[in-house]
Amino acid sequence: MTRPVVAGLDGSRESLAAADWAAREALRRDLPLRLVHAWEGLPDDDGDAGLPEIRAPQYHARRVLRGALDLLNARYPRLYTAAEQVRMQPAPALLAEAESAELLVIGNQGTSGVGGFLSGSVAPTVVAHADRPVVLVRAGETVEDEHLPDGSRRASAATPFRDVAVAVETGRPCDDVLDFAFHAAELRKTPLRVLHAWHVPLVKGLPGVEERTRIRTATERQLTELLEPWQEKYPGVVVRENLHEGRAAHVLVHAAGGAGLLVVGRRRRRTAVGMHTGPVAHALFHHVRPPVVSVPHD
Repeated sequence: MTRPVVAGLDGSRESLAAADWAAREALRRDLPLRLVHAWEGLPDDDGDAGLPEIRAPQYHARRVLRGALDLLNARYPRLYTAAEQVRMQPAPALLAEAESAELLVIGNQGTSGVGGFLSGSVAPTVVAHADRPVVLVRAGETVEDEHLPDGSRRASAATPFRDVAVAVETGRPCDDVLDFAFHAAELRKTPLRVLHAWHVPLVKGLPGVEERTRIRTATERQLTELLEPWQEKYPGVVVRENLHEGRAAHVLVHAAGGAGLLVVGRRRRRTAVGMHTGPVAHALFHHVRPPVVSVPHD
């Protein structure tokens, strides 16, 4: 079964940027695009849709979907795009959509409002509990932002793609994260920047030079071993290993600068409560400018 790329819409600038990014990604992956707007206040088939308090939000929801659909059809005529209103609360609607999606794309820092996907804790809840990759896109993200500037350092959509960055840990499996990141780099024909943060535990005072060198060397070896099977699977992807000393939540935000896409992992948890994104992913979601992909893994 073909899984579509799904974009959640709430009318905010963030969600419109997310829908546009989702359209480009669907074309790259040769997949259909599905636009979804959810509002629990939509009348059922037997409801009275003529009431004024229902007509206004219905009109808003139709305008959000129709406007985005018309815009994307005009920009990407080769892309098959469908749109649907869903009579559910936003978070459950998005989680349900994610189950059958290749990836789910939503805006980052959206506004509240009628039917808003991104108000309150909706976006963090979706990222924390979705069992498929979720992409967070900021307002203003354009096709030119995915590409390197031209020779005059002006924005361009005709230059090569910016590289894909992926934040990884050593010593634990992250196959789904690396597979997504390598495939994303392969689709864009761009290098993959592998980011890893390491530090020396402060057990007995400040570490010496020998201890720091030993830990860094061991970390480099672990990272190389972690990446080796994926370089064999994706031989066309150029890999650039980036090791940074310091706490991950602090150094990786800076290390991801200049990337066109950042891929991070989120460990699957079986509990139904809590956000569970972790401090590193939380920092990256809030402080990194390019789109961020949260990939669940065991």
